Amino acid sequence: MVQASVILHSAFYMVILLACLALSEPQNEPGHCAFYEECGRNPTVGGSFFPAIVPCLNYSAARALRGRHYAMLKKVCPMLDRGENQTYACCSLKQLGTLEFSLSLSKAILIRCPSCADNFAHLHCINTCSPNQTQTVNVTRTANVTYLEKKREVVVSYQAYLSTTFAEGAFQSCKNVRIPATGGFAISTMCGRYGAKLCTAQRWYDFQGDTSNGLAPLDIDFRLIPEGVTEGLPKGVVPYKGRALKCNETTASGGEICSCQDCQASCPVMPPPPLPAEPFRLMGTDGFLVISIILLCLLLFTFLLYLLVSFWVKHQEKDKKKWKGKGGGKDQNGNNLNEPLIDPSEVTCTDRNSLAAQEFLGSMFQFWGTVMASHPLKVLLASAIVVAAFATGFMYIELTTDPVELWSAPESRARREKDFHDKYFDPFFRTNQLILTAPGRKGHVYDSLLFGKQNFSGIVSKDLIIQLLELQTRIQNIEFWSEDLNRPASLKDVCFAPLNPSNPSLTDCAVNSLPQYFQNSLANLTAKVNMTELGVTKEVDWRDHFIYCVNSPLSFKDITDLGMSCMADYGAPVFPFLAVGGYDDDDYTNAEALILTFSLNNYARDSAKFKVALQWEKEFLNIVQEYQSNPNTNFTFAYMAERSLEDEINRTTAEDIPIFMISYAAIFVYIAVALGEYTSCKRILVDSKFLVGLGGILVVGCSVLASMGFYAWIGIPSSLVILQVVPFLVLAVGADNIFIFVLEYQRDMRRPGESREMQIGRVLGNVAPSMLLCSLSESICFFLGSLSTMPAVRSFALYAALAVLMDFILQMTAFVALLSLDARRQDNNRCELVCCVTVSPRHPRKPNEGFLLPLMRKYYAPVLLHPVSRVIVMVVFIFMFCGSIFLMFHVTVGLDQELAMPQGSYMLEYFKYLYKYFEVGVPTYFVTTKGFDFSAKAGMNAVCSSTGCDQFSLTQKIQYASEYPELSYIAIPANSWVDDFIDWLNPASKCCHLDRLRPKSKDCMPDPPNGVLRPNVEQFNRFLPEFLHHRPDLRCPKGGLGAYDKAVVRDANGEVIASRFMAYHTPVTTSTEFTAALQKARELAHNITMGMRQIPGTSPDFEVFPYTVTYAFYEQYLTIVPEGLFNISLCLLPTFVVCCLLLGMDLRSGLLNLITIVMITVDTVGVMTLWGIDFNAVALINLVTAVGISVEFVSHLTRAFALSVKRTHVERAMEATANMGSAVFAGVAMTNLPGIIVLAFAKAQLIQIFFFRLNLVITLLGMTHGLIFLPVLLSYFGPGVNKAVLLKLQQAKAKARQEMELGINNEQAYDNLSFEASERPYDPDRVSATHATGSTRASQITAKDPEKEQRIDTF
Repeated sequence: MVQASVILHSAFYMVILLACLALSEPQNEPGHCAFYEECGRNPTVGGSFFPAIVPCLNYSAARALRGRHYAMLKKVCPMLDRGENQTYACCSLKQLGTLEFSLSLSKAILIRCPSCADNFAHLHCINTCSPNQTQTVNVTRTANVTYLEKKREVVVSYQAYLSTTFAEGAFQSCKNVRIPATGGFAISTMCGRYGAKLCTAQRWYDFQGDTSNGLAPLDIDFRLIPEGVTEGLPKGVVPYKGRALKCNETTASGGEICSCQDCQASCPVMPPPPLPAEPFRLMGTDGFLVISIILLCLLLFTFLLYLLVSFWVKHQEKDKKKWKGKGGGKDQNGNNLNEPLIDPSEVTCTDRNSLAAQEFLGSMFQFWGTVMASHPLKVLLASAIVVAAFATGFMYIELTTDPVELWSAPESRARREKDFHDKYFDPFFRTNQLILTAPGRKGHVYDSLLFGKQNFSGIVSKDLIIQLLELQTRIQNIEFWSEDLNRPASLKDVCFAPLNPSNPSLTDCAVNSLPQYFQNSLANLTAKVNMTELGVTKEVDWRDHFIYCVNSPLSFKDITDLGMSCMADYGAPVFPFLAVGGYDDDDYTNAEALILTFSLNNYARDSAKFKVALQWEKEFLNIVQEYQSNPNTNFTFAYMAERSLEDEINRTTAEDIPIFMISYAAIFVYIAVALGEYTSCKRILVDSKFLVGLGGILVVGCSVLASMGFYAWIGIPSSLVILQVVPFLVLAVGADNIFIFVLEYQRDMRRPGESREMQIGRVLGNVAPSMLLCSLSESICFFLGSLSTMPAVRSFALYAALAVLMDFILQMTAFVALLSLDARRQDNNRCELVCCVTVSPRHPRKPNEGFLLPLMRKYYAPVLLHPVSRVIVMVVFIFMFCGSIFLMFHVTVGLDQELAMPQGSYMLEYFKYLYKYFEVGVPTYFVTTKGFDFSAKAGMNAVCSSTGCDQFSLTQKIQYASEYPELSYIAIPANSWVDDFIDWLNPASKCCHLDRLRPKSKDCMPDPPNGVLRPNVEQFNRFLPEFLHHRPDLRCPKGGLGAYDKAVVRDANGEVIASRFMAYHTPVTTSTEFTAALQKARELAHNITMGMRQIPGTSPDFEVFPYTVTYAFYEQYLTIVPEGLFNISLCLLPTFVVCCLLLGMDLRSGLLNLITIVMITVDTVGVMTLWGIDFNAVALINLVTAVGISVEFVSHLTRAFALSVKRTHVERAMEATANMGSAVFAGVAMTNLPGIIVLAFAKAQLIQIFFFRLNLVITLLGMTHGLIFLPVLLSYFGPGVNKAVLLKLQQAKAKARQEMELGINNEQAYDNLSFEASERPYDPDRVSATHATGSTRASQITAKDPEKEQRIDTF
């Protein structure tokens, strides 16, 4: 019995012992905790940003919460609240405090989406505080620590089991939450190496549970288990199956749904933006082509119909008498009976007006020319005094080189917006940049422990990055003596330092490059460490850190054991597109280029710091150019400084000045040679016109000088375009007039008893009306062109108008006097350059026609005006015109900025690299003006994009636009100071405290009951300045310093009078894309403006406008087509009006003159399309010039035809072509061409394209239309013979014969007869008249053989 009793007791105690042992093992069962209370720091974690506090291993029952403990749980983890005394949890009060702080770091960026923040807190509350902790958590590793002088076992790693439904739901609610300051996704900062694009739920949770991120206190292995799967689960483990809120659901605490920007499910159904307008099409093909073909058919049909009708009319009137009188005899007055006899009643008012106008102008200019020629020295002295008086204005000349001042009108929208932006905000910082490549360098494959196999391009290699760091350091250490500061200056004096703008050091300067991922530290770049991951140990180095940072640039610590930050040394993130370029689909390790950017502050041009910045940039360029020339350099790179554009333009201008000088010299040599008569070898130095040609050039120069001096007097600035174009234009106009005048003088014979001065006056009376017609047309044309809104076009037009006018005045005065002196020298047989030397051969007493006039009279005019040739010419030119209309509608509008650079400029290489390797476009600001109440709740809602904001707020509309970047040209949504200010105020972010010196002091604002926090007016005005000057850090990433301190401007009363929201354009490369981006941004801004004006209290003139530095340049292309049509139309108007007036209201001549000039202009634009010449402001200036030069080609011939009295249109066209065409060809075409051809050798692309190509086109088209098309057009449709002139001739001949019969001297009868500006002798067998005076000699009247008479061929 005793033995049995002993055995029984032993068995009992064994059972008790086994039971105790069983109870001491942790069990995965409900109502129990796996750990509880804090037990000090994790001994396995080092380098974390905050103390890694870990819990004590403690398998025990969950605790019931009461009082303060319960209140704290309800605040931090409301999803676990079951009511006081009914709530159990596995976390202590201390743990709740630590959890609250930990959650606040994430809530700072997630709180804008309440359901996301709630889901995030839900997850960690379950892990830390769930009363059923042992069912969802499995402790895998512990460590022993000494805490409060006691040995403790702490949890350093555990597994957390979640259902995929909950995990995916929580992830989906957070994946689209934005960071307003960057426009990126918050998830990119919480997914480690994967970034936002590759982030998944599993990767998101893995990052949160990785102690290497510097935030997690212990390792958590998140296991996502699909619904219904139990295989592989530890016994008793039940994956947490809580319900994750969708982002478009309200939270249990009343938080509203997330905004559209953070939650696509919350977005209203938005129709896609309209697609760009389809090209104009008719009948399935190009509409403009169809219209051009129809117009061609109509014109050809009309012309053919005209020919048929003309032929029929001539056939019907073949046997009818067209002229009064019959046979070949003479009437009682001696008139040929086959000539038309004009009855005074047949003379129309127009004919009489035309005759009166020619007589008046001819006599006036004859008198004027005689006076000028009689007093040449006095005239030259007076002219010199006048020019000198005007030229003194050069003391005040201003040369505009700023492109904005040149091409953007002060009253234009872009200029007003730029002025507003620059008034309230700092101008765009100055960019100094290198883009480096290493072509031909082999890449390598890196097998990363963390990221697997990764391809690295040849440029992304350690040795090249170290070389880049050395170059960067050398540039950063630039130091020089500044005369403006009177001390040594360096980068820190002018750099852009966003986080320490008041007193920056070198490390505060914004320098963006790949080495910034390593804080510009060679030690960090060369660091290596062995790391174990999933039982595999490998070495990690700079490559692992680089991969991590380009995918998570906002991280303060990578996930490798290197433990390095990704932030730049100046405290801001370096986004991948600022460090590398030339990659596809975020494959940064395969980038083809490295980017190094130094950002400098921009200063006013009159600031001393502006000069310091220029000096620093000069030193920067010197270093870069020296580095590039070093044969040991392993990089091929392009570079630029902010000053580079202006430097290169100024350099090429200086280098091309000799080209212009050679051009003008070539023109001068041609004029000097072509004006000579060369009757014999012995008289070459006598008959040459070297000094006359030089005088003509000087007249042109003096007219330009006077024009520039006058406008300098009155304060209208000049430009390089004026210096380059106006002399060329005036030279073309002036040379034409010089040739007409001098050739007419050479072809004229001095009459018996007529003095040299009288002859010059008579010749001037013949040609001056034609010169006046052209010069007045051109001058008025340019004066009207000054109505343009473009400053460069307006100033050019003003300078050109006055220069042309002054050129005509000086030709009527100084050049007449100069010709008089030269004629006196020639009459005295004195050599030109050595006036004291005379030659014996006398000047022949016959007119000198030269070789061109007989050639055109005998060969060119008859061939051109042959019936077959005329039809061919009309058909060809009609076809050219219609084809040019088609091409005109396809001309490219714009001016690519690289065309402003000379050939061989380093900037051309930079632009090529920029377009090839840069992955993001220019930033654009959406700027708000005064008149909107941001402090009102409705005002904030109309701007922000977080919870509670309007679905069509300012930032939300920009977000909608960014979803269609190919249409909107918006790549990255706008940042928003309003959103970040609201998040900063939110107590969940732990950013704003009433006492900023005490982070644990009371929050600025209480928790909003519905998650929608909006300050009142008093709170808004109180806390906004604190937000704007709060430096962001890990504890509070929402601080506004750097991102927003310059983005909000308030007046003395605290009202926001200006603010801006920065977005990014897509990469744009051509002027067409820049213009389209501007247009789309303006459409978006207008839509935003209209919406915000609906908010109560908003001023009706409140406006939102987009701004970036390029808009001022490209705005002109939005309106340049109507602007160009307006300017050219204004220029065409005087060519018609003046021609009509000076020809005595001859509407037909004016109309034909106008049609030809229009055709020249249209054909010029058509050739521009074929030759790749874009239509822009420079081209517009040249087209305005084309109208002026076309007047020279056209108007002289039109007037010569209108005043001719030949019997038929064809004969009159032949006469005008031979006489005036020869002068026009020699004076305009052959004068321009030598100078134009020289410009082909200029280095500046602008000169090559818009001065060589375009002026060559203008000259050739003007010549072909003026000398080929116009004579044919006049032969078909020209005005009839001026019957007033015929009547005058008829009466004069009758009077002459009567006086002959009475014995009156014939010379006396006709010497004073003057009725038009150009003279031709008349004989009774052939009706011939002059174009100006109609004076003939009696000897010519009585001549029987017209072929043998000495004729003075004039126009």
